[in-house]
Amino acid sequence: MAKGKPVEIEEKEKRIMEKMKKIGKKVAVMSGKGGVGKSSVTAMLAVHLAKKGKRVGVFDTDFLGPSIPKLFGLEDARLGFTQEGMEPVTTKLGIRVMSIHFMLPSKEQPVIWRGPMIAKVLLEFLEKVHWGELDYLLFDLPPGTGDVPLTIMQSSKPDAIVVVTTPQDLAKEIVEKGVNMAIHLGVDEIHLVENMSYFKCPNCGHISYIFGESKVGDLTLKYGLNAEAKIPINPKISELGDSGKIEDLNEDYFEGMNL
Repeated sequence: MAKGKPVEIEEKEKRIMEKMKKIGKKVAVMSGKGGVGKSSVTAMLAVHLAKKGKRVGVFDTDFLGPSIPKLFGLEDARLGFTQEGMEPVTTKLGIRVMSIHFMLPSKEQPVIWRGPMIAKVLLEFLEKVHWGELDYLLFDLPPGTGDVPLTIMQSSKPDAIVVVTTPQDLAKEIVEKGVNMAIHLGVDEIHLVENMSYFKCPNCGHISYIFGESKVGDLTLKYGLNAEAKIPINPKISELGDSGKIEDLNEDYFEGMNL
C-alpha cells in the first residue's frame, strides 16, 4: 500500500492553506514551454489588476530563471523580515512581489538546486511569506508540468489558471499539456492568452501574422476555453520590461478578461 505524505508536510500544507484564506483569488500563470513570454504576461496582468484598484501580489516561482524582478525594476531589492514573516518587495503601483532573487548575494548568482530542494523551499515561502490581505495572488510558474507547478497546484490550490501560448503549432501542442494538468488537478477556471499573436505596423496599420495564424481557436473548441487576450508583438513591451518599467506600459490587453 502506498504511503501518504509525511506528517510534517501535511501540517505545513494546513498552515499554508490557512494563510491562503486571506487571498481573494489565487491565479497560476503557466505555459507548456519556455520562450512564450509568460513572465511578461504575468507582470502585465498584475499591472492591469493594480490599475483597477485591486490589491495584487506576484510570487515568482521560477527559481532557475527569475524574470519578475527585472520586469519591475527590482533587481537590487532585498527581502525584508518582520515578526509576521518574510515581507515581499512593493512596486510603485503597490504590487507585492516575492522572488528567490531577493535573497541572492548578486543578480548573477545562479540557483543550482535539484527539483526536490526547490519544492521544499517553495513550501517554506508559501508558509512564511506575509502577503497580508490581497485581492489577487499571481503565481509565475516555470515552464512545463514538473515539480514546481505541481507543488504550487497541490499546496496553494489555485482558483484559476492562465495558460500562455503563441501561434506556432509546437506551442499549441505543448500548451495542451498545461491545460490537461489543470483539468487533472481539478481547476475548473482556465483562461487562455495568446502572446506574440500578430504585429500591427505603426505606420500603415497592416497586420502581419509573423508566427502564423492564430491556433487558439482549436484549443478553445477542444476544451471549451475562452481565448480572452491576444497580445501583439509590441516593441514597447520589451523596451519597458528590459528597463524595469513594465508598469509604465499604457496598453492594456486584458480588458476583456473576466478574471
